[in-house]
Amino acid sequence: MTDVKAHRLESRVAVVTGGASGIGLATVRRFAAEGAKVVVADIDPATGKAAADEVGGLFVTVDVTDKTAVDNLFQQTFDTYGSVDIAFNNAGISPPEDASILDTDLETWRKLQEVNLTSVYLCCKAALPFMQRQGKGSIINTASFVAVMGAATSQIAYSASKGGVLAMTRELGVEFARQGIRVNALCPGPVNTPLLEELFAKDSERAQRRLVHVPMGRFGEPEEIAAAVAFLASDDASFITANTFLVDGGISGAYVTPL
Repeated sequence: MTDVKAHRLESRVAVVTGGASGIGLATVRRFAAEGAKVVVADIDPATGKAAADEVGGLFVTVDVTDKTAVDNLFQQTFDTYGSVDIAFNNAGISPPEDASILDTDLETWRKLQEVNLTSVYLCCKAALPFMQRQGKGSIINTASFVAVMGAATSQIAYSASKGGVLAMTRELGVEFARQGIRVNALCPGPVNTPLLEELFAKDSERAQRRLVHVPMGRFGEPEEIAAAVAFLASDDASFITANTFLVDGGISGAYVTPL
């Protein structure tokens, strides 16, 4: 990755859920490098505090499925820094027991919707009033390329939750556009994160079945996704809202990939 030279996020205050690892941690670092004050929100206090300390930011322990905790996160951000300019609603899970609809039980289904979809609803609901008062803001919700494509190697609950994130984001982007608030859905392809490693750790064939469909011939890196998030958060994306922002190595545009 090239060095970050532009301080596009100078004086902005950014909240990152799931900020202790993977895409979230890479984005915490990228936001800080671009000049933002960063609030790291995560359920893991040890890694979350370490991430915040690394960038001189604030750590808030939060269960993103708990409305009171999420409301406190954004209130604490405002009380500490005086604004809420960027919300990267990124926390999510992808457990191995989520598979074909024939094999995925109701408990797993419900948990995925709570963590991946309801949490985004709660974060947007909490962040928007602060941004309305400011007359500006950028919300980036982590969806997925699976929200726009189907897979025979299914993760049905995950796919459905990310489809919900995509639809909700589109609607919020339209509703709040004239209030100076942009809302976009980030749709990463498969990325080298602990989440992906856990999913494929016991099944290399499952990983290969996915990798063959990536025109670039590799999975993405967290820093590559973080660069896209920083762009969407910045004024460089000032005319982009209600958007499905695919960062997927070409998967969604491919019919047959190169040999």
